[in-house]
Amino acid sequence: MNFSSLRKKINSRNSSVKELMQEIFSKIDSKDPEINSYICLTKENAIAQAENIDKLIQNNEVLPPLAGMPIAIKDNICTKGVTTTCASKMLKNFIAPYESTASSKLWSSGGICLGKTNLDEFAMGSSTETSLFGVTSNPWDKKRVPGGSSGGSAASVAAGLCAAAIGSDTGGSIRQPASFCGVVGLKPTYGRVSRWGLIAFASSLDQIGPITNTVSDAAEILYTISGKDPLDSTCLDEPVPNYLSDLNKSIKDLKIGIIRECFEHPGLNPEVKESVLLGVERFKTLGAEIIDVECPRFNDGIATYYVIAPSEASANLARYDGVKYGYRSNEGSNLLDMTSKSRAEGFGDEVQRRILIGTYALSAGYSDAYYKKAQKVRTLIRKDFDNSFKKVDILLTPTCPTTAFLKGDFANDPLSMYLSDLLTVPANLAGLPAISIPCGFDTKGLPIGLQLIGNVLEENKILNAANIFEIDAQVIKNRF
Repeated sequence: MNFSSLRKKINSRNSSVKELMQEIFSKIDSKDPEINSYICLTKENAIAQAENIDKLIQNNEVLPPLAGMPIAIKDNICTKGVTTTCASKMLKNFIAPYESTASSKLWSSGGICLGKTNLDEFAMGSSTETSLFGVTSNPWDKKRVPGGSSGGSAASVAAGLCAAAIGSDTGGSIRQPASFCGVVGLKPTYGRVSRWGLIAFASSLDQIGPITNTVSDAAEILYTISGKDPLDSTCLDEPVPNYLSDLNKSIKDLKIGIIRECFEHPGLNPEVKESVLLGVERFKTLGAEIIDVECPRFNDGIATYYVIAPSEASANLARYDGVKYGYRSNEGSNLLDMTSKSRAEGFGDEVQRRILIGTYALSAGYSDAYYKKAQKVRTLIRKDFDNSFKKVDILLTPTCPTTAFLKGDFANDPLSMYLSDLLTVPANLAGLPAISIPCGFDTKGLPIGLQLIGNVLEENKILNAANIFEIDAQVIKNRF
């Protein structure tokens, strides 16, 4: 299901938008109990939105650009009047009093909200196994995880339960599940899209972006949700190009840098490596120039991330104290006791683990040794990227070291699970745009993702290269 196919149905007038929405909800009712990609559905609002678009069509009025496109929203992004839970007991009954800027732009452009998708609690995880609302299954193999933390968003797109979904990416939470589920996942430049209404995990890393079936759909959504927002001081005041108009340009002589360190890491699965290198050869046949580059500190990103992100999380999640909103324990003889028990009962194990790590890293006597040193390494990682972009236009890596793993594989080994973000976190640390696109399958039939990283605000370059690759891949699709 993609925008192009849906628009053909709508323009043919053989089906009304309302009928299309009813078909999609029927499919969700049938398939999602097994996948568990949605936390809640907004069926009544969606049907009402569809009826309004049908009236515009009947009156031959000009339709907004995303008219009738069914979109799902990750449940850590606020939607007015709808529960926004972060898949946590802490916010189980929280109904957002306002709409996020990104989702507001989608609805203003005619997009239709189907519901809120499942995620790892407070977006902290790589498997969508820590949700209060149960584990999400990978549509390719329901014994396996869809990735995380935007696993519900990626699974809903892959299963055809929406045309596109919005996720958030702190260390790979859009791209990693996109890779595991065989769809397209785009993390924009930090500040390209407003974070207003995104419930914060790590504020210097978080970014909202699309998960879609095609690169062109990702480009269209990015164009819709980008732009300056006075409600977000970190949002960039830069012109937003029409990313769709930059697609289908020749990539002849495009310089693509292959980050050597990514392909030499011992944790990289041989089948993933082989598939991505075949993708490199395809880019070469399409006219791109392939250049080896070095980013010496690239593989230090994971250790750096797991100091900075928990530190920021410990500060951001301090607001959940059981007083103003959120879960409140019935026990506790005084304020301190009540707050402690509310947080202990309201947060799951992974969230508590990261809060404790972050609090320790920021504590007196340790912040210089951990947090400040991690910020220095972050600067060095960004300098490595800057040096690479002096030689090449975009960079290429695998998206993940492996394909989707079995549910429960890392239940007692969180450190090993953290390594699934090894190749995605550096782009977040440097604030760079990056996209994951499908490039093949392993011998188990599981999707493999290829990642393209661009320089600041150069989403157009990675989108165009990804689109050309996608079009070419369709020609030899049966070879996968």
